[in-house]
Amino acid sequence: MTIIKPIRLHKGSTLGLVAPASTPSSDEKIEKGAVYLERLGYRVKMGKHIRKTHGYLAGTDEERAADFNTMVRDKDVKAIFAIRGGYGTPRILRMIDYQSLKRNPKIIAGYSDITALQLAIFRKIGLVTFSGPMTGSDMWKDFDPYTEEHFWRLLTSTKKVGILNNPIDEPLKILKTGIARGRLLGGNLSLLACLLGTPFLPNFRRSILFLEDVDEAPHRVDRMLAQLINAGILPEVAGLVYGRFTNCNPANPSEPHFTIDHILDEYADAIKRPIAANFQYGHIPRKLTVPIGLQAALDTKKRRIEVLEGAVI
Repeated sequence: MTIIKPIRLHKGSTLGLVAPASTPSSDEKIEKGAVYLERLGYRVKMGKHIRKTHGYLAGTDEERAADFNTMVRDKDVKAIFAIRGGYGTPRILRMIDYQSLKRNPKIIAGYSDITALQLAIFRKIGLVTFSGPMTGSDMWKDFDPYTEEHFWRLLTSTKKVGILNNPIDEPLKILKTGIARGRLLGGNLSLLACLLGTPFLPNFRRSILFLEDVDEAPHRVDRMLAQLINAGILPEVAGLVYGRFTNCNPANPSEPHFTIDHILDEYADAIKRPIAANFQYGHIPRKLTVPIGLQAALDTKKRRIEVLEGAVI
């Protein structure tokens, strides 16, 4: 597969805002996210349907896909930012204009439910995308400085990304020692699991798989990891990195249960690969942006994850 990198952002670049999953929870978040970007010197275009509500979706499948494809085909738009996640991105994967995106590659940023779109894009055209903060979830108010600095550095600098440093007070936890090298692939576990058996799932062989999730009881995380084992995904990766599994607590702690840490440790024992945990990534305010599709190295002895190339050109 030929890997495609998008062109870096400059002051004055036009950014497209879309809602490919759930409706943004308020107009305030839409507007203040856009104002934040404009204060930095960027131009902003908003998707036509971002304020639509269709059940728990930001408009119909056709409307959400149309907003994304419009931004893809607009040569003035240099990046497409998701306003929020939620649910709904898998429903529009078959409607995405991948070939137009291949002819006019651009930065795609978001996380959570946006994972499905990012993995599908990598599978279809090999475009590097960015699993990181969103305008209506992170940027609209009190944008964490750690998150902000790392996000913009990846999108504006052609230099090698280098080490993805956790904060000093959040050290990386090593579950299985060793050194691994491969492409960074992954994101939200629930969304990755829902792509199994579809033409939108990348090849994970010899990749460094990174995973996170939110509001999933341990038995559900257990089920999804078992699915990845049974589908042959986990046995073929070069290394595994657990991000944050936020609010992944037992539904009824008074009944027999496992903790989320127990589940993650059990699957680490089943995989004979280098494995790290407590990676500063996921549904948390202070998080790293992970470039999907770039070559990286996991070195457990040095307790670090290093991206070996630049993310943009």
